[in-house]
Amino acid sequence: MIFFLFIMMFGLSSLQIQSQTIPRNISIFILAGQSNMAGRGGVYNDTAKNITVWDGVIPRECRSNPSILRLTAKLEWEEANEPLHADIDVNKTNGVGPGMPFANRVVNRFGYVGLVPCSIGGTKLSQWQKGEFLYEETVRRAKAAMLASGGGSYEAVLWYQGESDTVDMVDASVYKNRLVQFFSDLRNDLQHPNLPIIQVALATGAGPYLDAVRKAQLETGLENVHCVDAKGLPLEPDGLHLTTSSQVRLGEMMVDAFLAIPNSAELHSGFSVLVLFCLFFL
Repeated sequence: MIFFLFIMMFGLSSLQIQSQTIPRNISIFILAGQSNMAGRGGVYNDTAKNITVWDGVIPRECRSNPSILRLTAKLEWEEANEPLHADIDVNKTNGVGPGMPFANRVVNRFGYVGLVPCSIGGTKLSQWQKGEFLYEETVRRAKAAMLASGGGSYEAVLWYQGESDTVDMVDASVYKNRLVQFFSDLRNDLQHPNLPIIQVALATGAGPYLDAVRKAQLETGLENVHCVDAKGLPLEPDGLHLTTSSQVRLGEMMVDAFLAIPNSAELHSGFSVLVLFCLFFL
């Protein structure tokens, strides 16, 4: 059933991207990860109705902006609004993530920002290896974002994933190898061998192997991979997902890491696309 839903959401290759009003020079930021990247800030259990809901609170840092767009599941551009993954992670309740605070911090530097969410909950890193459905759809949507304006360039990958891989000892033990392979394949398929990657070391995990996964994230050994540490950021009552304020802080941390990369802070006159590849844990 879950892969049927993936096909319904992402398998829309025959649809044309509406790009008539999109600036041509695109700078693409790829955000990848799990539930905390896509956003569970403000999501809580409504015990009276026995459902999970989003409180609808949108901080100033996450406000909409006509210069910040998102690519929908139908590959159409629209003004970005929280929650960014409402039409992507359709089996989950989505809230605030780091994408909008990140975009609001960089939009003045790049003129226009585009967000391309591709996030699904409960997925392990093994499902994001080259040849797997999620990986191939991620690459397809990233390339579709590039084609939206007839040109452009990828600027960075922002990645936050791993909670699911803390449960099983084997998954945790091979996490580094899989992570390095994922980054390498993604760079290769996007034809950008030194594409900057900003990844997040886990704040928490679902199992006993959190330290092993965090160690792998902090020590990839790959050139131009930069890590920000989410450990210590306040969590929602479920103990797994970052609060709204934590998501805002995380977005700011990722911006700081990105701007610290040489040449990343140069002013651009084009259109920036942030591609969200976020795996949701719950």
